[in-house]
Amino acid sequence: MNAMALSRNAKRSLMETAGTARGRLAIGGSALAIAALGLSLLFGNLDAGHAESGIAMKAREMAKLKSLDSGVQAEIIVEGLSAQERNALIPISGQPAQMSGFSAIGTGSAQYGTALKCLTQAIYYEAANEPLRGKRAVAQVVLNRLKHPAYPNSVCGVVYEGVNLPVCQFSFTCDGSLLRTPMARQWNESRDVARAALAGSVEPSVGSATHYHADYVLPRWAYTLAKIEKIGAHIFYRFPGGAGSQRAFSDHWTGREFIPQIDRSRLEAMLAAQMEPEEPAFVPGTTVTPHVADRHAPADVGGRLDTTKTWRLRIPDPVNGRSGAGGSAQIRELSADYSAEAAESAQ
Repeated sequence: MNAMALSRNAKRSLMETAGTARGRLAIGGSALAIAALGLSLLFGNLDAGHAESGIAMKAREMAKLKSLDSGVQAEIIVEGLSAQERNALIPISGQPAQMSGFSAIGTGSAQYGTALKCLTQAIYYEAANEPLRGKRAVAQVVLNRLKHPAYPNSVCGVVYEGVNLPVCQFSFTCDGSLLRTPMARQWNESRDVARAALAGSVEPSVGSATHYHADYVLPRWAYTLAKIEKIGAHIFYRFPGGAGSQRAFSDHWTGREFIPQIDRSRLEAMLAAQMEPEEPAFVPGTTVTPHVADRHAPADVGGRLDTTKTWRLRIPDPVNGRSGAGGSAQIRELSADYSAEAAESAQ
């Protein structure tokens, strides 16, 4: 997840929320008041005295939840072993909410194949080498988001959210990973998990989780969301308060599944940036890359053979060079050539 977005790259960005508003809700006989009451059940009590309609209140609360995916809340505080140690210190929030299964897309539906592909992709690219329970947990996060008002209400909509924006929710959709051919065994395992999840299977250990990240990174939002469980290399979280309770997951499947158009050239560029090693810096005048252990002045070739120039090493004939004028002449010529080369390199 990037970070989940996480993304390639994390390729992964995950964030935190300030929580839900508090206050009282005046209950009247109008339809607006009833709608507002419904929202209070989803997100906790709303601020008292607001004149906005229930729809406006819903938009405001959604903006609060979506703020998890923006700004400084997306920062990774620390990585590596330190992240693993600090993640372990964050306490589990309590028993996860028990979620009902999702089975709205029948196997005979024209939308089923596309939904299955999107969910399989999410499981494979996010958790191909995770244990079975870890794969099931990733599937649960996708389907939990589908049912939550803060996210798109389709499988592919959740998986590909933000794919053509600077930050995507699942990093594999925008870091070039999709261009890699999947490994057959892991793909088949992921598809089996996706098929079971679309048939109503749930992973009770993560409950209402809507976020996760790898244990070797520590996103800032990890201190604000409610930590549920660690499975394999992933740590799972839910929204705090009413927004993370079972009753908040009340949205329904939109009835349509499609994979959005993706800029392939962008994916190719991202993948190439990951695979191509950085070229060592080339210093004009020498074919040997400078090293920190070098012990000579910047203008001194230090005995290196410079093949970018016209000078070539010539060794005197071993017979004629032992003695006599001929051998001495060849040695003097070699010495002169070397002196000229050193002077040229020093310029």
